[in-house]
Amino acid sequence: MSWYAVDDPNDPQLDELASRFQLHPLHIEDCRSNNERLKAEGTDHYLFLILKYIQSVQDGDIGFANVFLFVGRDFLVTVRDPSCVGNEILQRALKAGPEEKPSKLLYLIIDSIVDSYFVSIDHSDDRIDELQDSVLDNPSPEILENLFDQKRKLIELRRVLVNLRDACMSLQRESGSILQPELYPFFRDVYDHSLRLLDMVETLRDLLNNTFDVYLSSVANRTNQVMKVLTVLSTVALPALVISGIYGMNLKGLPFLESDHGTEIVVGAMVASTGMVLWMLKRFGWL
Repeated sequence: MSWYAVDDPNDPQLDELASRFQLHPLHIEDCRSNNERLKAEGTDHYLFLILKYIQSVQDGDIGFANVFLFVGRDFLVTVRDPSCVGNEILQRALKAGPEEKPSKLLYLIIDSIVDSYFVSIDHSDDRIDELQDSVLDNPSPEILENLFDQKRKLIELRRVLVNLRDACMSLQRESGSILQPELYPFFRDVYDHSLRLLDMVETLRDLLNNTFDVYLSSVANRTNQVMKVLTVLSTVALPALVISGIYGMNLKGLPFLESDHGTEIVVGAMVASTGMVLWMLKRFGWL
């Protein structure tokens, strides 16, 4: 078995390998395109796969990297993006050595890629738990921004995982000309893991939507509290405003206008009416 590792899709070595192993020109074009979706396609003498794995998880940010695989009966060609850092996805296959069949190395690579998603989903789970606590304690625009950021990441993860599930299903339907039949249970296990990942993403999306509802409810409650305080203050000040407005019109015949203690009497009336309003609000349970 021959394993050829190409670290740059634009490397002329890829064209030489395409000529040697009769790789389809469209598949070579897919390797050199940055916008191809994750997929698995089969020909008469090899399988072509486009796989995406999470390259790093730092401060909640995730980055996807592509790896392209040509899997034949006695050869394996791996093509990676130039932006890829490290070869952690290929480590298990490298440790297996060249004595393994290409289909076994394909399983090791796909299984490593699937495992890379569990780390990101666990990180998102922890982050959503923190956001739920923050929403209850102190909802703020920054928390809302983080909620939208997590929602965007989950949507992106779901889009990639749906294609990964379809690719794993396509491998199970392979006729057996490339993949060894005894490896079908292993590929079925990878397919089950992809379904589990999708279920976890859907669960996190539901938790995130519930967190949005809690955030909106917390903001609405805070608004209601503010409106309650303002309404109480306006109601308490209303009697004093009415009395001062009446005496501010300077109409003749108003009580206590000619009295030496008119000011004190009017102020006392304001205080008494305000106290009466406070007593009524407290009795009604509005304070």
